[in-house]
Amino acid sequence: MDVFKKILISSIIIIGVYSVFLVFSDISTFYEKLSNFKFEMLPIIISLITFTWLLLFLRWHLLLKNSNINIPLKQNFMIFLSGAAFTFTGELGDFVKSQLLKQKFEIPRSKTAPIIVSEWLYTGIGLVSLSLLGIIYFEISAYLGIFFTAIIIILFIIINSKKLFTKVLTFASKRKFLSNIISDVDESFDIIKNSTRGKIAIFCSVLSILFWTVESIAVYFILYAFDVTTIELVDLISIYSSSILLGVASFIPLGIGVVEGSLSGFFHLFGIDFSLGLAIVVIIRIFTRWYGIVTGLFILKYYNGFKKTFDLI
Repeated sequence: MDVFKKILISSIIIIGVYSVFLVFSDISTFYEKLSNFKFEMLPIIISLITFTWLLLFLRWHLLLKNSNINIPLKQNFMIFLSGAAFTFTGELGDFVKSQLLKQKFEIPRSKTAPIIVSEWLYTGIGLVSLSLLGIIYFEISAYLGIFFTAIIIILFIIINSKKLFTKVLTFASKRKFLSNIISDVDESFDIIKNSTRGKIAIFCSVLSILFWTVESIAVYFILYAFDVTTIELVDLISIYSSSILLGVASFIPLGIGVVEGSLSGFFHLFGIDFSLGLAIVVIIRIFTRWYGIVTGLFILKYYNGFKKTFDLI
């Protein structure tokens, strides 16, 4: 099955990238620093990361309700967590949620896929909002924030113009996995437009900003656990958001390699040894991304199994 090939290839690439980072960070240095990790910080770090899931779930729940899609809270939460399972493969990503809603509640993917696109837009808004802090604290972050602000403005123009939206959606639907979930341009246009205006837009934007802020605070505690105190929280927020934006710009799933490399480079600018920075970045990504992916895989297996979910592509 093609999907297994994608998972295998993605896994090999990811293992290769992290292996390179660990080699360059000097494995002996990595284990030495890891042994000095303040494990009493773990409950705080894990609690903060888990809390970010709740913020994103609330955003997802509100967007569904805004489109008159009402799902029992517990089942909806299981579906939401399952959505993280295959984000490392690129194409599958969050659309797993659409597939599960179709299987469990017979809700057409054409109704939920546009909501997921709206989620991406709000995630970008939150990230760009924090990166703009760099206007004061981190110059590179300011440039990235301004650039991506322009992109978000363009996206808002597209989703408010049915003609432009139709052209973009028609082009996007040429991809196999998108053609399976995009069937009604008019419906998709209405759902995305209704998901990105009025009160729902304000609530979702605030939740997105809170998400990135809390995740940055978790990263701050990870640095503290390694006894790194040379970076202030406000600086870290700008640094972290900039690295994520560079990963987004790379169009690589999870920005693998790009986020890690840029973040360790930014750390070096603040006096953190490059090899130590690489090791710390690997740990940061384990907590901020792989913790969620592994949790999603377990829940997906428990909740529905993998086989039917692969019908998405």
